[in-house]
Formats: sequence, C-alpha cells, structure tokens
Amino acid sequence: MKNKKVVVIGGGTGTAVVLSGLKQYPQLEISAIVVVSDNGGSTGRLRDEFGFLPTGDLRQCLAALATGSNESLIRDILLYRFSEESSLAGHNLGNLIITALEDLAQKRKDSPARAIEIASRIFETAGQVYPISEQATDLVIDYQNEQVVGEKNLDDPKLGGRKIKKISLKKKLKIYHRAAQAIKEADLIILGPGDLYASLLANTLVEGFAEAMQKNKKQGGQFVYVLNLMTHFSQTHQMTAFDHLSEVSQYCQRQPDYILINSEKIAPKILKHYASQNELPVLDDLRSAKKEKDKTIDWLKLQIKHHQLLSTILISHDPGHSHSLLRHDKNKLAKAILKILNKN
Repeated sequence: MKNKKVVVIGGGTGTAVVLSGLKQYPQLEISAIVVVSDNGGSTGRLRDEFGFLPTGDLRQCLAALATGSNESLIRDILLYRFSEESSLAGHNLGNLIITALEDLAQKRKDSPARAIEIASRIFETAGQVYPISEQATDLVIDYQNEQVVGEKNLDDPKLGGRKIKKISLKKKLKIYHRAAQAIKEADLIILGPGDLYASLLANTLVEGFAEAMQKNKKQGGQFVYVLNLMTHFSQTHQMTAFDHLSEVSQYCQRQPDYILINSEKIAPKILKHYASQNELPVLDDLRSAKKEKDKTIDWLKLQIKHHQLLSTILISHDPGHSHSLLRHDKNKLAKAILKILNKN
C-alpha cells in the first residue's frame, strides 16, 4: 500500500501536538503549512528588524517533526529561550537560527520559504514545513465598532469578550506554490487544534488557498477539523462547536468531512483555572443544530467523531502563556486521525 499524504494546517502548539503524534507513523508523508502573520514576542521583534517570515510557528513545527538519535537535542535547541538576564532576553534560539537561514537565502537570492525547507533537512524532520506564503503580512481584525491590526492583539485580554466580525490581511498574498501542491495532493487535510483566528483561519486568507482546497476535494481528499478544547476569551468567547464549524466552513470555502471532538471530562481544578480567565470548554451543540436542520451545514456530509483526546500529563502553567495547562494528547489524537485515514 502506498504512503498516505497528510497535510496539517495551522500554527502554534496545537499543530505541533498533531505533528508529534503523526510522525510516529512512517507510512505517512507529512506536510505542515503555517501562518505568516504572527507579530508577537521574539517573532515580532525579529520581523521588525529583518523583515523576514515570522519564525515562531515554523520553529514549533520543525521541533515537533524532529527525528533520529538527536531528536531530543534538536528540540532543546529549537525551543531554547534566553533568560531575562541575557541581552537576548525573550528570544528563542530556534527563531534566531531560522532568521539566519532566511538571511542566507536572501543573500543567495533564494526565497525565505526555501530556507525553511533547508532547515527541515538540517534537523532531519519527519516531514516538510511550508509557510502558507513567501511573504509576511499583518492580520486585520474587525470587531463591531473597532478595527485593530496585528495578530498579537488576539491575545490581549483587554480586547476579550468581543465578537470578531471578520479577519483579513493587511496586504494581498499568494499561496506558496509548494504549500498549494501539498494541499491539492493530500489524502487528508487536518485543520486544528489551535487559535481559531490567529493560527487556523489566517491561513485561508491568502489567494489560492480556497482553490487548492477545492482541487483536493475534487480529487477525493478528506478534510478534518479538530475542535479546540476550550474557548479563548480574546478570540472565541462564548463560541460553541457549531460556531467554530461555521467559521471554518465559511473561511475555507469548504465544509469539513469530519469534526473531531473531545469527549473526556476535564478535571474541576483545571476548569476553575480557565474560568478565572473567562474561558470554558467549547460547548458541543452540534446535535441540537443538526436537529434544527441549520442549512449552513450539509449534515449528511459531516461525520461527527467523539473521542477521549485529553493529555494525561498536564503541562505546567507558564505565567506568560495562559493556555499551557491543557492539551490534546498527541497519541490519542493521532490514533483518531489514523482511523479516519484508513477508512478512505
């Protein structure tokens, strides 16, 4: 049986979890496609100084796909953060390495996207990592009565609790041709988990994305959306599973064939922590929406899959990252994805 081609679209920790689980299956040809609108933290500082592609999400994907005898060392190198006492305080070593590779690529009159492919070879990753576009841009977020520019605003609790009307890009971008090819040829496309607007839907805004998704559909490829565990106060406050699914279908211009939903109970202690930040488990209201026959979704073509997907080892809380307590389990998630893949 020939290898299956799997594409994971997103950015951030959620995408890294999916990649970490899937890389354990050598029969999979994995590609990760990552946003280019990140402008916060170390990534934002390097973007401002050098003007290259944002490095943070690319770095996390490279680290997640690292393999071989030096896998642990490579991960440590890519994820290493300089201490506050250092003149490089706040920077990740991986971000600096990728920035250097992008600089070298520019001097050779090559594209920054090719620099990421070179990084994949250097770190012996179990798959390819592609930016969604060869240029960086900023995300534009429209609320009811205000517009803000910059993805980092989506993590600002001062902007929390508001409904996002729409997102767009500050300038038009074309999809990177290798990313488009990967999407078109995939047996399975996976979107999520991850920040809905910042990490996931920002990818859909580049020219050529929707066309690649439609081409994949015509060729029989399947599309899976992994629903987040919790709402995000500054992005998806009070949004239900149906709300998430509707936004994904609208921005992708294609309805998922499957939606994966966690059915495992979350410990009260963890729920209490998230509730203190106005964040709650995403309410699964798909059965009621289906019963009411909401016409924005073709319910006959959507398969809703419930699995126990929680990580049994909770990540220790980092004050700088409010979402570090709860994760999908990479192995449980990979097995659920494999079940779908093996059906087709």
